[in-house]
Amino acid sequence: MDAQIKKGVIDMCILHIISKQDMYGYDVMKQMGALFPEVNDSTFYVILRRLNKEKLTEVYWGKDSNGPPRKYYHITEAGKNALVEDIDNWRKLIDIVSSIGI
Repeated sequence: MDAQIKKGVIDMCILHIISKQDMYGYDVMKQMGALFPEVNDSTFYVILRRLNKEKLTEVYWGKDSNGPPRKYYHITEAGKNALVEDIDNWRKLIDIVSSIGI
């Protein structure tokens, strides 16, 4: 799959799974890695950091009973709004492509 197409889709997918529940970065990477096995694991962390820098997510340190604190990702209101817009754009793109018979 083309890298440019994948980029927006991966961002949208990460925001979507984090919108369902706050997630530890490793869990995000594992879930996304199963969906996009050709993507390097470190790429997911880069995307998580960028989404956080863009204020679409925020991080907090959760306490794990069996080890050091873990960094969890939580979607912000700006992230929720961006996700709604991304999903809307995705659906419009599907409609356009479908309209030409693909």
